[in-house]
Amino acid sequence: MKQHIRQGNPLIREPLVLAESLGLTFENRDLLGQALRHRSSGRVNNERLEFLGDSILNVTISDYLYRHKPECPEGALSRLRASVVREETLARVARRIGLGDYLVMGSGELKSGGHRRDSILADALEAVIGALYLDQGFHPARDWVVELFSEELVSLPDAQELKDAKTQLQEFLQRDRLPLPEYEVIEQSGQAHKQVFEVACRVAHDSAAFVTRATGSSRRRAEQTAARRMLNTLREASGGASRTEDHA
Repeated sequence: MKQHIRQGNPLIREPLVLAESLGLTFENRDLLGQALRHRSSGRVNNERLEFLGDSILNVTISDYLYRHKPECPEGALSRLRASVVREETLARVARRIGLGDYLVMGSGELKSGGHRRDSILADALEAVIGALYLDQGFHPARDWVVELFSEELVSLPDAQELKDAKTQLQEFLQRDRLPLPEYEVIEQSGQAHKQVFEVACRVAHDSAAFVTRATGSSRRRAEQTAARRMLNTLREASGGASRTEDHA
């Protein structure tokens, strides 16, 4: 395929090349061009389209999960949707289609590598979805989103695994009618903009007292890691199931 290069910046490819690579045809080509313009590029940018695309993406993924996961209650559906409609996943999909090569942004953002930043890629992908919706309507936009996220949708994790560690630990203890865990900040150090929290998690289980500790850049992160370690400790003490992955 012949690649057309935009005259103004040798690093940016023409939007129509992107459309062709994705099998899309825009009646209003300006919509796609606007979807690829970061706010640093000027007054006409993709922020409003991003707002619209975010809504289309959420309802599309919600509809897909409702129809394909009839066994899942509302909470599980919400966790599954959040695993797809999140910045990290959107940025991964955007990279997969080479979206960063088509973004128009100010010189400062361009020099700092903005076309590779997760937040900018995720926003631009939502803006493209919004542009397609305005150009062709809901059903074509929905069908394209399902196709675009097919890899993620066919490899959805188990909804139980998506619960955060503190929730999993609480449910583990409630199952055996045991007291809930206690969390305590042991130490807080570092400068105001770069603090480190050390947290202890204490649990009474089978007439024994267990304590795990963890550090993190916020109290919440430290508590989550301490809970994750506690869950692994209790499962091992119970001769139980698989470990919960520890991202300390």
